[in-house]
Amino acid sequence: MVKDKAPKKQHLIHYANGPSLEEINGTIEVPKGRGFWKTLFMYSGPGALVAVGYMDPGNWSTSITGGQNFEYLLMSVILMSSLIAMLLQYMAAKLGIVSQMDLAQAIRARTSKTLGYVLWILTELAIMATDIAEVIGAAIALYLLFHIPLVYAVFITVFDVLLLLLLTKVGFRKIEAIVVCLILVILFIFVYEVALSNPDFGAIFKGLIPTGQTFSGTDHVNGSTPLTGALGIIGATVMPHNLYLHSAVSQTRKVDHSDQEDVARTVRFTTWDSNIQLSFAFVVNSLLLIMGVAVFKTGAVKDPSFFGLFQALSNSSMLSNGLLIAVAKSGILSVLFAVALLASGQNSTITGTLTGQVIMEGFIHMKMPLWLRRLVTRLISVIPVLICVAMTSGQTAIQQHEALNTLMNNSQVFLAFALPFSMLPLLMMTDNPKEMGDRFKNTMWVKILGWISVLGLTFLNMKGLPDNIASFFGNNPSASELSLAHTIAYVIIAGIILLLIWTIYDMWSSRNKMPKRFETTEEHYDESKSEINFKVIGRYTSNG
Repeated sequence: MVKDKAPKKQHLIHYANGPSLEEINGTIEVPKGRGFWKTLFMYSGPGALVAVGYMDPGNWSTSITGGQNFEYLLMSVILMSSLIAMLLQYMAAKLGIVSQMDLAQAIRARTSKTLGYVLWILTELAIMATDIAEVIGAAIALYLLFHIPLVYAVFITVFDVLLLLLLTKVGFRKIEAIVVCLILVILFIFVYEVALSNPDFGAIFKGLIPTGQTFSGTDHVNGSTPLTGALGIIGATVMPHNLYLHSAVSQTRKVDHSDQEDVARTVRFTTWDSNIQLSFAFVVNSLLLIMGVAVFKTGAVKDPSFFGLFQALSNSSMLSNGLLIAVAKSGILSVLFAVALLASGQNSTITGTLTGQVIMEGFIHMKMPLWLRRLVTRLISVIPVLICVAMTSGQTAIQQHEALNTLMNNSQVFLAFALPFSMLPLLMMTDNPKEMGDRFKNTMWVKILGWISVLGLTFLNMKGLPDNIASFFGNNPSASELSLAHTIAYVIIAGIILLLIWTIYDMWSSRNKMPKRFETTEEHYDESKSEINFKVIGRYTSNG
């Protein structure tokens, strides 16, 4: 006890090494003894925040273009991606609930300080790449709905930080509800538009079964193959920041960690929540692909950008049947598309900011207010979009649209870099009985399917990297540009492999050691006594 001492003023950016998302960690009570559905309702919410990342603007063009080029062939890729996502998100949520650490904290606790900074930078780049897609999607939606010039629309997206400020005041449970409502808006809009198109359900269900043609690299349609289409869908679907986010928001429910049954109940209902919400994401992505096949005439959409899709939904010559044409003349189809795009961008704003805080605190133990975090990352993400708009200002509208679409697609390349560094550590830790306990470690089937998924996704991402790098040179790169793109890709792949070896070595070396806890003090100022009481609290330390 120390008297006559005021509490220290907290800086805007300060050190943090506490529970994940400390302000909301363990704040939501879940009454026991309720029925299945009432209990599931109380646990529902974190899964919706995660599902947002699986239906963000980055997914839209890949799914619709895949449908335009290959009809229902790639439905099986969307299904496989969704099942893999369910498996990975289950493991991420379980890690957070059982270990009481999010994925960033858990990786940092088992790796050196230097590696922790490297992985933080890599993950930040992946989040900023995702943010570029959100900026483009939201700015285009504002332009399409309100005819706001693109440059101004891009700057307006910065002010979604005000929305975030408002949401931080209403409580986390209400944030979950808002996200669910926005997801339902997106779902209902696409259900409505696809229902009008009267799709071939027999062909849809047939497309859910993969064939030898699904990953063919030789059948070219509009300059694309099923393999490149499949890689685009996979790359836009399974993203690293969702694993970090889920491991954190799964800890918002209050759990008695001394009672294994309570922990098991939390894991079970959190998994139900995640799988239900990701099923909605699967439906949305499937609807996007079905739109490409059934809503538009085959090969009609030459401009796969959001501008082109918006215009196509009001162009009777591009639509597939009379009912669609009749509704499109009112303008409702294109307006609903733009509303769904705006809802998708705003949803991603919320989840992207929370994820940024998770990785910053977890990897480098630094904390800043959510609004400042959002402002910094959004301003950085706006820069390449503004440069793109400025560089194409003298070109035709179609060229400007293509440039923005290319920027959005190319920004997703960073996701391929970061994904293995979240998946492999996640799998290693949830396989470890010392980490999870015998009851909560991965079962044999989860372990087998997990390793197949992780290695398969890593291989496919690396396989698609040369083509992704080549896309930076435009639609028709020269032979020398292709050679340079492949050289750059192979150098990057070599770097990723070396960094993965470093990560695996650090984690393997510490596999038999639980993260050490240390006791520190937290100052609590008691105004009635003008004194500071010191409360002993547990915190995790990390290697290095």
